[in-house]
Amino acid sequence: MTSASFLFNPSSSHDYLVGVGKADITGPVVEVNLMGYADPAQLGSGVRQRLYSRAFILGDTDSPRDRFVYLVLDTQSGDTAVRNGILEGLKHLGPEYQVYARQNVAVTGTHSHSGPGAWLNYLLPQITSRGFSHQSYQAIVDGALESIKQAHQSLSPGQLSFDSIDIEDANINRSPYAYLANPEQERNKYKHNVDKTLTLLKLRRNSDKKDIGVLTWFPVHGTSMLGNNTLITGDNKGVAAYLFEKHAAQLDSTADGFVAGFSQANVGDTSPNVNGAYCESGDEEGEQCDFKTSLCAGKNGPCHGRGPHWGLDDAGTASAWEIGRRQYLGARSLYESMTTMSTSTPIQGKVVRSLHTFVDMSNQTVVLRNGSLGHTCPAAMGYSFAAGTTDGPGAFDFKQNNPGDPNASPVWAVVRNSLHSPGPEQKACETEKPYLWTPNVVDIQLLRIGQLLIIVAPGEATTMAGRRWKAALQKHARNAWDEASNAPEPLVVLGGPANTYAHYIATEEEYGVQRYEGASTLFGQHTLAAYMNLTLERLPYLSGHSISQSPLLPPQHPALPLLENGPDPPIHTNSSLSFISPVVFDRPPLFKSFGDVTTDVSARYALSSSPTVKAVFVAANPRNNLRLGDTFASVERYSARGEWERVRGDGDWSLVFAWERTSTTVGTSQVTISWELGWEGRYRIKYFGDGKGIGGSITAFEGVSGEFELV
Repeated sequence: MTSASFLFNPSSSHDYLVGVGKADITGPVVEVNLMGYADPAQLGSGVRQRLYSRAFILGDTDSPRDRFVYLVLDTQSGDTAVRNGILEGLKHLGPEYQVYARQNVAVTGTHSHSGPGAWLNYLLPQITSRGFSHQSYQAIVDGALESIKQAHQSLSPGQLSFDSIDIEDANINRSPYAYLANPEQERNKYKHNVDKTLTLLKLRRNSDKKDIGVLTWFPVHGTSMLGNNTLITGDNKGVAAYLFEKHAAQLDSTADGFVAGFSQANVGDTSPNVNGAYCESGDEEGEQCDFKTSLCAGKNGPCHGRGPHWGLDDAGTASAWEIGRRQYLGARSLYESMTTMSTSTPIQGKVVRSLHTFVDMSNQTVVLRNGSLGHTCPAAMGYSFAAGTTDGPGAFDFKQNNPGDPNASPVWAVVRNSLHSPGPEQKACETEKPYLWTPNVVDIQLLRIGQLLIIVAPGEATTMAGRRWKAALQKHARNAWDEASNAPEPLVVLGGPANTYAHYIATEEEYGVQRYEGASTLFGQHTLAAYMNLTLERLPYLSGHSISQSPLLPPQHPALPLLENGPDPPIHTNSSLSFISPVVFDRPPLFKSFGDVTTDVSARYALSSSPTVKAVFVAANPRNNLRLGDTFASVERYSARGEWERVRGDGDWSLVFAWERTSTTVGTSQVTISWELGWEGRYRIKYFGDGKGIGGSITAFEGVSGEFELV
């Protein structure tokens, strides 16, 4: 039966298929630009924490085609090429994986700014990374596929519950001046100028009543690690996931292989630098940056946000750990109350739906709130985009809150005109945003399970943009789904940046201010209105009355026409240029071999002194073998059984793998492995490398430090 009254039973939960998976996606950790700050000089030099894809599959127990995959990648964003690679890979995994396709695979990024770059589809992010790296791209695709395989193989009947908690001290608004441009009446609905709420979806397996994972949403930029950091990390959300999974492994309520996903939300104007933005040099050193422009004595560069451990010369490491810890503690507290006190809301209703279409955003017509018509524009960036933010200031003389001074920078004009000079129609539509590149075709995707609706946003929605978007869909969802009056109220979350990186989604009012977020809103002042309109139009396709025709097509509603796939975006993986120098060969220094120890550990360390244990080895380039699912370094402990056992790898925050080229001409390099935390025992450090010979052959080797005691 399809009557709405049979779709929900408010007094009980429903069974769903639930599955989780986690796999390594760490790309080239050295000599490749990090993705996020757009600084060509920020090249990777090693690993503090490996990166992962975490997969969550939710489905209908009775209808195999009614399911979806939600991926949380430790990357700056989702991406057109990466998503395409994942979908192509799924086609070759075998018949059982054909149920996963364009419609029901969502690829989100945690928005970490400390992962390898050079994997994105479009020109703008490729410029600072010296083009495209197939190695970087393939690591993400392969790891994502492996996580989906694990999640699929773990599928079993289970139940879902949902709850939320406020975390007061893990984010602030980095563009409060732009936020104030939103209507006062609207702002008065909310206590804060950023969302402080973390929402959590708990997955419990029926067979043993154990939890297999949690999926959370909370908005905070992955910019705790600063622009001078060169070590690969998952930033604050990577820390939160790491801590939660470590904690879960010790609980009786959790299953082996528990996965914690910390997904982004309406992240656009948020910052983890919760102590505010200050001038770090110049005439106004020590003063707060200008409220409107974030300038210091008229200059952009000195203004920097300060994290909770500002002042340490550690590239933001301690602050990243602290902001991640605060998210973890909030999620842990919420999880414990959901587990022990049953305070959560059960997800109910035998409806699992997903839809996906591509839309050309360059000329969408929307009806605005005042009843007039508005239009989007071809993708363009504004002058203030180049100013950067208080998390990472830009270069030259650009500034935020600049509606478009044509003399802002001669460099800007030269670069712009060398690519494409804007025509009069675009100038009129974008007002003062003449920099043409990035995608015009973007993803519109919605996921639904029971009363939970997930907006999969192809960009960074600001705080108010996300609030408007979620509120609009929540208001109209029940009517669009034509459900009974006793059905649970729709729950709406927003996850992103996902699928295609379409930069920012600011409100119309914030757009007019033209700080960084507005200037980076690609399709003009009506971008948000267009996204809201496109998703509201598609809400009926998520109704319980709709029927999924096939895993390759969106669901069909008897009263609605077939939802078209839309125009395919271009895929540039095989046409993008690359100026990233390859590894030519590796050589050890004279009278040395790969893996030899050049600086050894001390024999004994006092734990009371909080020691950092270091060893330096003769090394080879880590790009020769990414060692996905493995490690470049380990700490081993001598056990009571008389065996050496690995207790730390390079996926652990406290073990740092730092590589350095000592001679480009000769091909020599060294690696320093540092362990920052420990406990009593007898240990040694191991290094795992791969050397490339002059003929191109790659040979694995190992290095072992001396033994040491922690007392």
